[in-house]
Amino acid sequence: MGAKKRLLQRAETLLERLEVLLPGGAESPDWTAHAFRWRRRGDRGWLQAVPAPHRIGLEDLLCLDRQKAEIERNTAAFLAGRGANNVLLWGSRGTGKSSLIKAVFNAMRERGLRLIEIDKDDLIQLPEILELIRDRPERFILFCDDLSFDAGESGYKALKAALDGSITATPENLLIYATSNRRHLLPELQSENREARIVDGELHQGESVEEKISLSDRFGLWVAFHPFSQAQYLALVHHWLARLATTPESAASETDTSARREALERAALQWALRRGSRSGRTAWQFARDWSGRV
Repeated sequence: MGAKKRLLQRAETLLERLEVLLPGGAESPDWTAHAFRWRRRGDRGWLQAVPAPHRIGLEDLLCLDRQKAEIERNTAAFLAGRGANNVLLWGSRGTGKSSLIKAVFNAMRERGLRLIEIDKDDLIQLPEILELIRDRPERFILFCDDLSFDAGESGYKALKAALDGSITATPENLLIYATSNRRHLLPELQSENREARIVDGELHQGESVEEKISLSDRFGLWVAFHPFSQAQYLALVHHWLARLATTPESAASETDTSARREALERAALQWALRRGSRSGRTAWQFARDWSGRV
């Protein structure tokens, strides 16, 4: 009997330790935080406060005036309680889609804006998140980066329902901002073009294409991002080099003479050629490498 009792005590101790490790649904998030990340372990999920979110500013996003204006306008209307839309930011990689969301959040966080980052694999738990924040006074942006789906993924239907289609209304204090390299979020196949047909002179897409369009169509605002020109890319390089310079004098010394400027820009273009991309991300990475060498 003694051995059995000790075994039961050890089992109870183990269960107590597991309860500490697994956050329970009753545990309240730290609502004093401005940014959160949705964490999931098994069937349980919780909002984890992010104490030091990325501090990128709107002034660091060059060559994106149209995109910045659209996102700022929509987010400001949301904060003011006016009409605002869920947003899909789509286009070329490294062109500032996720950076723009983070920059707008930083610019408006003191006005009550909060950011929740969620991985696409956790979108199946969207109903839990919506119920958690439904009665909160803050206004939340649910941010899903690099969103794309393959056929049959579980989060696909959950996102469709949250955007528009569930019998339960989406909370008025939440918008969904997603970034993607794909405009329609799903892979588009050449074979699907054969499903198209012409009826009374009008082109009608096949069912599989309509299904793919139906998800992105539920985002009220589409904001497109395109590859940067060579001049825009070089402007970004110079911007980040000035930002990374330890002193104003060292920043000036890189650009004062035409020979130094030509050498720098030649190296920046070669860097972009090797990466196969003239993007803001590539400019930032080159500037970090260059500033570390000189």
